[in-house]
Amino acid sequence: MSTAPWRDPALPAATRVDDLLSRMTLEEKTAQLYGVWVGAATDGDGVAPLQREMTSDYDWDELITLGLGQLTRSFGTAPVDPALGAQALARAQRRIAAAGRFGIPAVAHEECLAGFTAWKATAYPVPLAWGATFDAPLVEELGRRIGDDLRSVGVHQGLAPVLDVVRDPRWGRVEETIGEDPYLVGTIGTAYVRGLESAGIVATLKHFAGYASSAGARNLAPVRAGVRELADVTLPPFEMALREGGARSVMAAYNETDGVPASADPRLLTELLREEWGFTGTVVADYFGIGFLETLHRVAASPAEAARLALEAGIDVELPTLKCYGKPLVAAVREGAVPESLVDRAARRVLLQKCELGLLDEDWQPETEGPVDLDSTANRALARRLAEESVVLLDNPDGLLPLSPDTRIAVVGPRAADALAMLGCYSFPSHVLAHHPDVPTGVDIPTVLDSLRAELPDAKVTFAEGCGVSDPDTSGFAEAVARASEADVCVAVLGDRAGLFGRGTSGEGCDVADLRLPGVQSDLLDALVGTGVPVVLVLLTGRPYALGRWDGRLGAVVQAFFPGEEGGPAVAGVLSGRVNPSGRLPVSVPRGPGGQPWTYLQPPLGLAGEVSNLDPTPLYAFGHGRSYTTFAWEDFRGQAGPEAEIATDGSYDVSVTVRNTGDRDGAEVVQLYLHDPVASVTRPDVRLIGYRRLELSPGESRRVTFRFHADLSAFTDRSGTRIVEPGALEMRLGTSSAEVRHTARLTLTGPARALDTNRRLRCDTEVSPAR
Repeated sequence: MSTAPWRDPALPAATRVDDLLSRMTLEEKTAQLYGVWVGAATDGDGVAPLQREMTSDYDWDELITLGLGQLTRSFGTAPVDPALGAQALARAQRRIAAAGRFGIPAVAHEECLAGFTAWKATAYPVPLAWGATFDAPLVEELGRRIGDDLRSVGVHQGLAPVLDVVRDPRWGRVEETIGEDPYLVGTIGTAYVRGLESAGIVATLKHFAGYASSAGARNLAPVRAGVRELADVTLPPFEMALREGGARSVMAAYNETDGVPASADPRLLTELLREEWGFTGTVVADYFGIGFLETLHRVAASPAEAARLALEAGIDVELPTLKCYGKPLVAAVREGAVPESLVDRAARRVLLQKCELGLLDEDWQPETEGPVDLDSTANRALARRLAEESVVLLDNPDGLLPLSPDTRIAVVGPRAADALAMLGCYSFPSHVLAHHPDVPTGVDIPTVLDSLRAELPDAKVTFAEGCGVSDPDTSGFAEAVARASEADVCVAVLGDRAGLFGRGTSGEGCDVADLRLPGVQSDLLDALVGTGVPVVLVLLTGRPYALGRWDGRLGAVVQAFFPGEEGGPAVAGVLSGRVNPSGRLPVSVPRGPGGQPWTYLQPPLGLAGEVSNLDPTPLYAFGHGRSYTTFAWEDFRGQAGPEAEIATDGSYDVSVTVRNTGDRDGAEVVQLYLHDPVASVTRPDVRLIGYRRLELSPGESRRVTFRFHADLSAFTDRSGTRIVEPGALEMRLGTSSAEVRHTARLTLTGPARALDTNRRLRCDTEVSPAR
């Protein structure tokens, strides 16, 4: 019997898909355009916005006779043993394939923001911690390992990474982002994409685009960003992850910008993404995002009209379950309200991706063989290394850290003895197990208290909680103060509780009015400082909090952004000195808590000045971080001296030798910033354009060279064109955005040059032995 062309793996994918589409009914084509969420709760609190209101009933057996585009979160909906979950997913895929005329399985997708969101899977540090490492190769390894775990149980698509650039740290989803700088977000995010895609998993870029720029930092609030903010801050990480990372999917954002919802914006999802950037993969809806066109945005009068708007804009797949792309879409096509060509366009993209994944091949089989270990020794070792590199030592003015091994330590605070203090809102224990309180976490998560006791076995360690994370009860203050007064040093472990939609102090839908520490934690810290005992503040948070109230009053300050299941030992290692801290801030730490939503990407009027009594200067700048060793930056050179001229399409190298002048191993992060003194539109005073992490033993030195190209100075002009403009520039090498070690002055000469999508997106670096 001859094989149909669409089944022939020797034929080009486009030929196979065209043949298949020609054989499918309208109903079968639309079935490829939606997912189904088996087991999604229709009552109580959900894990997606308005889940209860937006989830529809359906007959599974009847539904799959038409085929199915995607299966939603087989592992991330409820606690299921991974091996049993893999078997259940395989059975579901066989049923889907057997029920339809063409035998095509679904694409199975899962969340993988900080690890595979599944029971008993490794809970890694959150993306904000990835940004703090300034270590793209390590994050690429993370993506590859998570991808391997996803693939091992039959998952095809991962809904990560989040490439939103922080614009207001009061936003609840700051923990899910990589930071406040588009270059850092782009390079670290692209590394994660490369890792995930190298494992055969379809990486999905979120949230396209502008979601983090919401007014007042409220989740799903309108975005009022201008065209240049979108072009120069919001979009570059997505472009980099597509061009250099090879991401095969993009998720449309919930937000509307200047009155147009992203899910109904053809200029964004078709003209920019596909026609300008050349993207050929799939665009998926954020959960219920198509239905929200009717219910939240009110730009559609019915599910069918919402389907039309989304299809016209360029959304190929409705997630997480069918509401608009099912029967309402079929009826609208039959009535002539929606052209069938739009269904064909989306179905072709979906089927091309299924073809790439091998799901159209006649010999396809679900992966069910072998044991499943989603929290392997190798996983935990990677989680530990990532956590250790992400911890930021903000301050240690008198060398209180590392702690003496036999000292008396009072550990105080609501985050010290709680394993969940390590985890972000998209970790399985925080995301799903909150609805299953009797189910164990499934992975071992040492607390800071337990880890510090293990780290310093000769120390006398006492503990008092002091207060809760967000409740107003101060009755525990007295015991906390007593324990601190008896000790040589107090370690105050404060911070956030991750959750969803107001069930936490950080996470999706957990936005805050200001940047005070949650609850009465600030008052507890005041009481501890008032004892006169040196206080080491340890923060386990999903966002930066204002710390100016205690500037100069603390013995040391350590910041960890939800550092994952190995975060307790990592933090304890920094406190003991076993780990030399090397993290750098991916977000600024503000001085005051109110009214100054601020990132370092500010033009002149956004900086401190005489025109206002409010000073937005952060307490700790973007890129800041201390070490237990010291580094000398020597022999700084520009390619043609400290001042040079190059054409607007030219390049210029700057280099410096970094030497570890201390007595222990350490890592320095060399950061390259660009300052544009005069431009035709206002520009950020400084912005990151390159960085390199250098790990050096005592006395060791390495030379790092940054290969700057004029494309990196480009910005969007008044006409909306991205240009390289002639004029003066300064390249500043520093240890943070505010701490400059060396400056090279450069003049770009010649005419302004318009750029296309082939422009250079990153500053190449080279590390060599010191001369």
